[in-house]
Amino acid sequence: MINLKEFEQAIVSDKLNGMSDLEIGKKYKITYRQLENILRKATGVSISSLKKEKKLKRLAPKDFKEETTTVWSFRSRGDWATHSGEYRGNWSPYIPRNVILKYSKPGELVLDYFCGAGTTAVEAKLLGRRCIAFDINEKAIELARQNVDFKIPDTKSLKIYEPELFVGDARDLSFLEDNSVDLICAHPPYADIIHYTNHKEGDLSFLNLDSFLKEMKKVACESYRVLKPGRQCAILIGDMRRHKHVVPLGFKLINVYLDAGFKLKELVIKRQHNCKTTGFWYKNSIKYNFLLLAHEYLPIFEKPLYLNESVYIGETLTQYKEIFTLTTNTTKPQKGKLKEFETTTVWIFPEDKLELSLEKNVIKRYAPCGKYRLIELTFKDEDKEYTGRLPLDTMELLFVKSPCLEFKELNYEFVDMYLKHLKTFITNTIHSINKDGYCVIQTRDIQVKGYIEPMAKYIVDIFEDIPELFLKEIVVVSKEAHKEKELSENLEITHNYLIVYRRL
Repeated sequence: MINLKEFEQAIVSDKLNGMSDLEIGKKYKITYRQLENILRKATGVSISSLKKEKKLKRLAPKDFKEETTTVWSFRSRGDWATHSGEYRGNWSPYIPRNVILKYSKPGELVLDYFCGAGTTAVEAKLLGRRCIAFDINEKAIELARQNVDFKIPDTKSLKIYEPELFVGDARDLSFLEDNSVDLICAHPPYADIIHYTNHKEGDLSFLNLDSFLKEMKKVACESYRVLKPGRQCAILIGDMRRHKHVVPLGFKLINVYLDAGFKLKELVIKRQHNCKTTGFWYKNSIKYNFLLLAHEYLPIFEKPLYLNESVYIGETLTQYKEIFTLTTNTTKPQKGKLKEFETTTVWIFPEDKLELSLEKNVIKRYAPCGKYRLIELTFKDEDKEYTGRLPLDTMELLFVKSPCLEFKELNYEFVDMYLKHLKTFITNTIHSINKDGYCVIQTRDIQVKGYIEPMAKYIVDIFEDIPELFLKEIVVVSKEAHKEKELSENLEITHNYLIVYRRL
């Protein structure tokens, strides 16, 4: 009988010979997670490929254009220079390339304290930025050193700097002086979803959610200390799923950095394209009513130029007309049949059919018997009279939309008023939703004084203390490929959210 050591060696040997993960799983009857553990034990890192030889095809992506909106979607992961997808959980090089180009200048210092295999360091070198990059895993740093070991032809227009790579802990930046870094660009683990070492002390990827967020507070505070005032910190983070319900890790980590003193300059949605939406996954998404996670968040934080700067300084308060609820026809006919359900957390529709397609998917999925009410939060219209009460009969779905957020001149006063009104309305209406029925809130981020007011995050935060509602999904909705926009200081907000709650 083959022993465990020989068993694992056979798996590693097949992996070296190019056998796919699926083929190995079938041959040895092991799970994907078991294969990850075996490869990590053999190599010291979480990698999907054991072939080390890399050939440089080119030093830059083909037909590259900087992103101008808040939805970033890269169908190709990116394979220029030494980039590859072998390091599990690493990010597409398009992300640090966009961030570095938008928020730094040649010769400035970029910091990455979750270096992994060195994606950010490679991009910093290609773009003529100085870079300090480190990781808790010495094996990852070995890979990173291999990846930055390439030559760039001399040019008069751009000076090239070799990245400084070493083993270190993201919670301790004591080797850096206050206000010394121009840009932070990092991709932390998503709590304990993927493990990156063999239980090495200090590896945050083995921590549960609460412990992870506690340690990330130290990272955020150190980030704030070393970053120069007026400069940016970009962090890619995604949500988790437990028992077919979403855990909003992304929003929780955003709170950690905001609590450290940062402001939110941008909130980008990174769309994933490797989610299976047919066959087994499609059927189970419908049968068990859950969506495959297909997006991540890229918050761009900014350290304020001035400490204790009040958000209300210089603000002219607008006397908004009262927000009120407008009940639409609950038997509103849905034109045309829904050919196929959306089964991931990113819904992309043609611009002229966006609202109709969105409504169809929400109503068909969460109100299969057609017992729903669609409510709009809008500004009071003097020509309309609203009774203010819903019928007492129960429903499968309460669908709340927010056309008031489309108004161009919104301020902090409005944000507070909107959230207060929304929570009061939902709290007073919960009794009308069937047990195991749904409340879906459509909302969108808004920009006030050059910073983002993350409305979906605010809603998730304030609804945490409503025990009758359990967060089911966070869906991102956007229109199909839009016209190219000119580069500007702020990205165009092109996405909405659906916050889906299940009533307990």
